[in-house]
Amino acid sequence: MSELTIEPGKTKIGWIGTGVMGASMCGHLMDQGFEATIYTRSKEKAQGLLDKGAQWADSPKAVAENSDVIFAIVGFPADVRAVFLGDDGALAGSKAGNILVDMTTSEPSLAVEIYESAKAQGIHSVDAPVSGGDVGAKNGTLSIMIGGDKDVVDALQPMWDAMGQTIVHQGGAGAGQHTKMVNQTLIATNMIGVCEALLYGYKAGLDLPTVMQSVASGAAGSWSLSNLGPRIIDKNFDPGFFVEHFIKDMGIAIDEANKMGLCLPGLALSKQLYEGLKSQGHGRDGTHALQLALNRLSGVDWN
Repeated sequence: MSELTIEPGKTKIGWIGTGVMGASMCGHLMDQGFEATIYTRSKEKAQGLLDKGAQWADSPKAVAENSDVIFAIVGFPADVRAVFLGDDGALAGSKAGNILVDMTTSEPSLAVEIYESAKAQGIHSVDAPVSGGDVGAKNGTLSIMIGGDKDVVDALQPMWDAMGQTIVHQGGAGAGQHTKMVNQTLIATNMIGVCEALLYGYKAGLDLPTVMQSVASGAAGSWSLSNLGPRIIDKNFDPGFFVEHFIKDMGIAIDEANKMGLCLPGLALSKQLYEGLKSQGHGRDGTHALQLALNRLSGVDWN
């Protein structure tokens, strides 16, 4: 690949992590003509992409050896470190001029570490966490928050356009991850409000779909209310984003806030409630399953 030249049909992508969001995101890039090599811990989760023409690799290193731009969206910072910086990671398989793109929500300090390690080998690195959940991933309408060198970020524009709708370069390495912490802090307390409000409406005997008609488009409206409220009403708690991953994100945000000397009591309360939800066996449900924990606190059997 000519350095910083992105072209469908010529630029080869690697993709690590084909879970709830990653499979759709990689699929959109393939639809635009980018040849893909993929790796994920559970190969069966990648079957749809393999059927679509993607090539399988046995490790992140092998992915990078066959790719120009290597994306990853995995679970936890430890996973990010392993797939990028491990002995069998993407950096070990990359050549000068390659671009590493971490789309996991992870630690800003780790994004800087990956950037510096890559730069020492003539390799580019970008942190680009996303928001929008499974719906945004499937529809190609994600919000992508990007940290890294501007020329690299700009070169990747055709790929951002395939996956997202709101694409903003936030600054240098780690800035994308810091912006995602702002995003997660906003969601954390908003989800409490959404679930408490629906619990109130239910207990008051209101018809919740009718209530939604009145409140979702006004000053009380939010993405979570409009997109997850109907799922809550239908008692559909399938994950667009896992509870256990959200707890991880809130932990990162609280750690970063502590480093800056900030007190964020709303975020701390939300994390405590979600940890209670996880202890009740809902760690792999969607974040809107917070409704179940709040129902239980109030002794409400929502059937």
